[in-house]
Amino acid sequence: MKVLMLNGSCKKEGNTYNALLEIGKQLEKEGIDYEIFQTGSEPVRDCIGCGGCASGKCVYTDDSVNEFVEKARTADGFVFGTPVYYAHPSGRVLSFLDRAFYSGSGAFKFKPGASVAVARRGGTSASFDVMNKYFGISQMPVAGSTYWNIAHGRTPGEVVKDAEGMQTMRNLAKNLAWMMKCFEAGKNAGIELPDTESGNRTNFVREDL
Repeated sequence: MKVLMLNGSCKKEGNTYNALLEIGKQLEKEGIDYEIFQTGSEPVRDCIGCGGCASGKCVYTDDSVNEFVEKARTADGFVFGTPVYYAHPSGRVLSFLDRAFYSGSGAFKFKPGASVAVARRGGTSASFDVMNKYFGISQMPVAGSTYWNIAHGRTPGEVVKDAEGMQTMRNLAKNLAWMMKCFEAGKNAGIELPDTESGNRTNFVREDL
């Protein structure tokens, strides 16, 4: 089994990366492989709602969103990490995830996920809430920890000095690994995925009234 993690920071080995790395180290102890996928420092386009991704891929090919979605199809769990600059997730990670989920929602469905927010001081709880919205609309069970999945640090690498933050990351990894193993055991026991309904889409404004 494998966890695909997304580093939504422009800094390749900054504090967001180090928080994800702590999760990865614990996952390996639990017998779970992991990969940290970098969004990089190049521009990331916003989703424009063009509908072109109905084919299964985003029409924009000048960044790594489609590559990430392809990796997601074979992953068993996810962790999305974001730095906090102005009390919310970075704009690039939201643009990235908007397009990834719009074009490849099936790659994430029924797989456990978790989000991580890293800041110098404030805005982590708000950022954590926003990141978790992707799971709720995609039928993804959410892995928690012994505190909200947040950590603090300013200069690159400083986050590892946040003892409780690192503890939270390790406990998150343990919980995520446990969930994945339970789902795998259920699948091996013949438990089917939920037969969810679809087709009903109710608009708030109706012209026929």
